[in-house]
Amino acid sequence: MREIQYRDAVCEALDEEMARDPNVMMIGEDVAFIGGNFKTSVGLYEKYGDLRMKDSPISEAGIVGMGVGMALTGLRPVVELMFSDFLLVAADQVINQMAKIRYMSGGQAKVPMVIRCPIGGGRSSAAQHSQSMQAMVSHFPGMKVLVPSTAQEVKGLLKAAIRDDNPVVVFEHKMEYSNKFEIDDSIELIPIGKADVKREGTDITIVATSSQVMKSLKAAEKLAGEEISAEVIDLRSIIPLDRDAIIRSVKKTGRLLIVDEAYEFCGIGAEIAANLQEDIFYDLDAPIGRIATPNVPLPFSPALEFPIIPSVEKIIARVHDLTQR
Repeated sequence: MREIQYRDAVCEALDEEMARDPNVMMIGEDVAFIGGNFKTSVGLYEKYGDLRMKDSPISEAGIVGMGVGMALTGLRPVVELMFSDFLLVAADQVINQMAKIRYMSGGQAKVPMVIRCPIGGGRSSAAQHSQSMQAMVSHFPGMKVLVPSTAQEVKGLLKAAIRDDNPVVVFEHKMEYSNKFEIDDSIELIPIGKADVKREGTDITIVATSSQVMKSLKAAEKLAGEEISAEVIDLRSIIPLDRDAIIRSVKKTGRLLIVDEAYEFCGIGAEIAANLQEDIFYDLDAPIGRIATPNVPLPFSPALEFPIIPSVEKIIARVHDLTQR
């Protein structure tokens, strides 16, 4: 085991896959010369050169469109968008082109490309740079959608995404980039579509995504002091969704709380609750709980921003409600 920052785990995954396969390349705003908006590709330009590390114009539609063309001609591009909010600028290329070409060609063409983009609040980045867009992208068929939590997850899942023959969107939480994690010296590919039980428990199942996994684990630790046993599942993949892992856990605990930072209305929590209710309804001892960001634009002021973002305290309070403690 060794300690590493989240951003360095991203860089290692990119480096290893570019060294393994000459068709892997990167394109995005400032990915080459300055090493990425959040310093996730530092040193790769010097190692792989201008042909494989391409700084792009400030045009998300153009970046994603070029990525689609590269993928169709045999390359494996990794497209970096500075913020997930900017997926909206490239919506046609993402939703109507990248996601649908393999289906529309009857499988004759494939689009093996990855879009990486940061999500989440906590940096006073305001309403246009703080959103979590994973639910929106998951609504449209043809893409795989990943939400890696720790350095271990982001490295293993990103490597798997780059090797996948389908388009994959990887959401990385911006508040995790500088955090340090213990990871294995050698990381194998993490299968896409497999959730991970981070902590076992018997009283309630907490399903979390991205940085909410770490908050849920902190909450579970505090709840253990109150003799409440919380099982924490790191979803890791939204599309495909590991329904079986959640169902097995809820049949054991009898309660379910879903924690995701995206907006609550039409969010991941709502979909998981609706998707699973037929299979877990008679196993539930309490209604399914959700924690998400209220449906308001993300404020610039920290005094307004932090109170609406999911927190350890909110998770503990909701568990108290669901367990009637």
